[in-house]
Amino acid sequence: MARQKTEMRAQPPNPPLKPASNTPVNQPQNQKIPSSLLPGLPLKANVLVIRLRSIGDVVLTLPALQALHDWRPDLRIHTLVEPLCVPLVEGHPAIAEVIVLRKFWDTVRQLRPRHFAIAFNMHGGPTSAFLTRLSGAAVRVCWAQRQFSSFYNVQVPIHFPVAGRAEMHTAEHRLQQFLYTGLPEKPLPPATVYVNANAADLVRQKLAEQRISPGAPYAVLRPGASQANKRWPVQRFAGIARWLQEAHGIATVVNLGPGDEQIRDDVKKHFASAVIMSDLDLRGLIALLAGSCLFLGNDTGPTHIAAALGKKCVVIFGASDSKVWSPWKIEYRLVENAFPCSQCPRGRCESLAASQCIFAISVEEVRGACEALLTKTQQQIPR
Repeated sequence: MARQKTEMRAQPPNPPLKPASNTPVNQPQNQKIPSSLLPGLPLKANVLVIRLRSIGDVVLTLPALQALHDWRPDLRIHTLVEPLCVPLVEGHPAIAEVIVLRKFWDTVRQLRPRHFAIAFNMHGGPTSAFLTRLSGAAVRVCWAQRQFSSFYNVQVPIHFPVAGRAEMHTAEHRLQQFLYTGLPEKPLPPATVYVNANAADLVRQKLAEQRISPGAPYAVLRPGASQANKRWPVQRFAGIARWLQEAHGIATVVNLGPGDEQIRDDVKKHFASAVIMSDLDLRGLIALLAGSCLFLGNDTGPTHIAAALGKKCVVIFGASDSKVWSPWKIEYRLVENAFPCSQCPRGRCESLAASQCIFAISVEEVRGACEALLTKTQQQIPR
């Protein structure tokens, strides 16, 4: 999914801002001890959590929100996200309100009347920093060493441990701020996203038009990715699609997003007889994934949506860290090569003119990973 642009500047002008009508009464009892902040919140206090984007990041914030809600269901958790990401959080039982990012000062005026007791910036960029500072929250939390650090009166050490480790998965990283401010540490739950009923009806209709009847098994293949060194070749995805049909009777639905224009022609060429869906919005994508029996893709946001829907996932990794971005607490298989330069930010290897970390992965390796999941009789969930 392409990142959606917003109408705002990182450092907006400073027009006069009307103060909130009432002095907040829901402040923590002891603001000097970080671990007392969350336990000290009064009943039904308003809590702001900012994670503006991207798809995978927003999904992997949900386990931490669920953990906070499970511990203190009285707290009213408000999340601030960009419009594109709203379908990922709507209907979630841990979230009292989804606040949609609009023009900067419109958003500030929307935040302040809620009298937040505490605000957590889990995004960390300049826009989220200014929004946190102007939210009206007396306690403002972010990680240490971020931009505009003076905006935060609670800064979480970057190596603060989760589960006794300083190196952690992205979902655990989102938990850091809550643990530091007093959430008791327990095993982190899975992420969960919810299907929009209207979108589900539309997807069923689209599938039926392509001769995939309700209940028929299908796999969703997502060959796109944001960088060339994260994209496995399209023709190899097509080889897996043929094998799924011939060996398991599983149809393939290829999903393309707004950022996949550069591979669109290859997909049409190599998937001439397959179902290609490139016109789905995010609610439609969630519904499509919810009905599938397998997800196969590169390291992208839809991978984490599939995992949050409880789908078996095979994920192909190139220039990204699988320890940080693997599917969270779901049955999955990773296919990757242990190249020492796998964290390369470039689009191709300097010496070989192609990203060997992902291009060296064979169809046989990916097919073996799919076979292992499809024939597995007893589910084993990692962590």
